Amino acid sequence: MTETEKITVGGLVSVLTLIVPGFLIHSAPRFPGSLAGSMFGIAAALLFLLLLSYTAVKRQAWIKERTKGSISLGALMGFHVYAGAIGALLGIIHSGHKFQSPLGVSLVISMLAVVASGFIGRYYLAQVSQDLRLQQIELKLLRDRYDGLATVSVVWTRDSVVDPSGLRLDHLLGAISDLEFTIMARDAIKRTLARWTVFHVAVAIVMYGLMALHIWGGYYYGLRWLP
Repeated sequence: MTETEKITVGGLVSVLTLIVPGFLIHSAPRFPGSLAGSMFGIAAALLFLLLLSYTAVKRQAWIKERTKGSISLGALMGFHVYAGAIGALLGIIHSGHKFQSPLGVSLVISMLAVVASGFIGRYYLAQVSQDLRLQQIELKLLRDRYDGLATVSVVWTRDSVVDPSGLRLDHLLGAISDLEFTIMARDAIKRTLARWTVFHVAVAIVMYGLMALHIWGGYYYGLRWLP
């Protein structure tokens, strides 16, 4: 994920976080069934359906072979991320903050879970992995420095040992201990978040099922803006 993509998608997720509780101060019960509200809903549904293009190209060998050289997985992943965030935003606008139907509430929750799990996997987990690699490199340097004290001249003070660079041995041991604890904690987070793909796919399947029921319900009960 590029820095621009990271900032843009992070901004969209932040807007979603702020918009969802808006039903506490605003509600438009008739907006979802209006022409404008329906257009927002249709646009959101189309974007979520287009999200499947990334899954199709990645999982289906024959599609991947046919699109090889013309469409890159990286470009599809970028579209996947943007379309998911924008689709969720359009879906919330379509709801008009009318969170009364159990089906509608479940659809909104599953939709937000899809976006949140995708954002965590795409950005946060990658950031955790990068930080973990950097900390492991830093830990190796500190340990090498500590081991090197055995082969160089050191200065004994009343409280500790100081290496030629002026670093006290107890400070070095404290830095190593703190960094080891941080790495253990970050590694535990990484192992937990590594299962995000399973959750992301499972909640996406639920979301598509609820979305199909929502569309069928709108068609069955009729749309006000159609004659």
